[in-house]
Amino acid sequence: MTTYTAPLQDSAFVLDQLVGLDQLCEKLQLDEVNSELANVIIEEAGKLASDVLAPLNAVGDEKHPTVADGKVQESQGFADAYQQYVENGWATLTGPEEFGGQALPNVLGTAVNELWHSANMSFALCPMLSQGAVEALIAHGSDELKQQYLPQLISGEWTGTMNLTEPNAGSDLAAVAAKAIPDGDHYKITGQKIFITWGDHQMTENIVHLVLARLPDAPAGVKGITLFIVPKFLLDEQGQPGELNDVSCVSLEHKMGIHGSPTCVMSFGDNGGAIGYLVGEANKGLSYMFTMMNHARQSVGLQGLSISERAYQQALQYSQERFQGSNPDGSKIAIINYPDVRRMLMAMKSGNEAMRALALTAAADIDRAHHGDSESQKRVELLTPIVKGWMTELAQELTSLNIQVHGGMGFIEETGAAQHYRDARILPIYEGTTGIQALDLIGRKTLFDKGAALQQLQADIQETTKLLSCSDNEQVQKLGQKLEAALQSSSKASSWILENAASDKQLMGNVCFDNLMMMGYLTGGWLMAQSALRAAELVNQDNTYGESFLQGKIGTALFYSELYLPRITQHAETICNGLTSTFALDIEQL
Repeated sequence: MTTYTAPLQDSAFVLDQLVGLDQLCEKLQLDEVNSELANVIIEEAGKLASDVLAPLNAVGDEKHPTVADGKVQESQGFADAYQQYVENGWATLTGPEEFGGQALPNVLGTAVNELWHSANMSFALCPMLSQGAVEALIAHGSDELKQQYLPQLISGEWTGTMNLTEPNAGSDLAAVAAKAIPDGDHYKITGQKIFITWGDHQMTENIVHLVLARLPDAPAGVKGITLFIVPKFLLDEQGQPGELNDVSCVSLEHKMGIHGSPTCVMSFGDNGGAIGYLVGEANKGLSYMFTMMNHARQSVGLQGLSISERAYQQALQYSQERFQGSNPDGSKIAIINYPDVRRMLMAMKSGNEAMRALALTAAADIDRAHHGDSESQKRVELLTPIVKGWMTELAQELTSLNIQVHGGMGFIEETGAAQHYRDARILPIYEGTTGIQALDLIGRKTLFDKGAALQQLQADIQETTKLLSCSDNEQVQKLGQKLEAALQSSSKASSWILENAASDKQLMGNVCFDNLMMMGYLTGGWLMAQSALRAAELVNQDNTYGESFLQGKIGTALFYSELYLPRITQHAETICNGLTSTFALDIEQL
């Protein structure tokens, strides 16, 4: 088992050189927040991640949560770790000050969240879901609900969940059947929800469930879904947890990965109805949930980076410790010296750096959008399915490479390599599958505005290629040529989609996945090229990074351009061919 070390230097580089954190904080009027403070925060978070959370990762994988009498007992050590997380104030990082938060920018919260998920994704899912509940209540909760629940959710004293999925309502939320019956100042909720992450545990005094259900007179389909708060324990007159509500975990799912995260089947109203409270207006629950989606989907994309980073660190360590073959003088050769192993390590490192750059720049766009920047909001909408879809798909490849670097030992559970691969497999599935992200990108985010947001992104990439071509560094110039060629291929494919989608009803479904992956590799390459450009400029200046790190940024970006950018041409060709044979076989021929 390998230790985990927070990638402090690369995070600092992206925040300072790509995001422009100081300028962002100035725009957000956060006078006391700057890059220096951010580096201290991330360094301290790294200590908790490395020293406390990372050692529990294998524990949760081997010693799963259990359920008895409707109560879930979390994995050993998780409760103590969670108390340290809360006592050190990490839950409050980005929450509003009026409810006890520190009001730090989302991009800084994202940089810290990467560390939690790398160290122990099963654990980190719990506060991630709480952050989603906070987002929903801030946006749509009444003043009374905010006062009752937000301070404790933001402090981490209580945790939150999202209860959407039912046995017959997965991605199709129109099929939600849970019922809500008016009963005085509250509602009686009945029904069953499945796949509820951290739906129950004993780490906090209360759990705040956000539940989608239907009122008796609700219209059919997605227009008839309403959002409710259903606390595990009802609040007494002092606002403290009191009587147990009519909600319980009836079983835990047996999963491929994230074993330390209890995935619950939740039952509401077995004894007359769980008491719930209306969030916002009736029949607007789905739109309320979608206000959380940009944040939630970017958080899952971030998990793709996090688990890939953990896998890379493990592969790097193993490749230096594993000896195979001998030199002429009889000395053993560490496998890191073989070209194929080095290829895999570089594929992991460059992929991680591209994902980190994308995750943090997209998170910064959320900050700008929340501050009223309409152009940033358009960029958020465009990038979100890319962050969620491409980064989680790439994580499948990179965590698999870790197993390959380990050879036969990677297939043995004791090394821990398989856990990262198993944990990563859920990422392209939950919070909207890759197919849903791909349809969203090609439909609502491209065709809906006739490609306006996409064309602005392409223009920004084109501007970067011009800057690259003017660099004094030959490697950076070479990057510019490769990025220019990739941009031309992708632009041709994007134009083809815009020209042909209206006349071909199956086109979007046929090519949406290739379009998503194409745009992921392109945006990743764009940001890697920007990183190389800044690194080349800083090499000859006084800087805090050091020449070795900066030269490494250039080399990693060059490798990305050689391995990943050519994939854009392949995806573009598939798009322009229309993938017309998708339905070439009848069902009985499959």
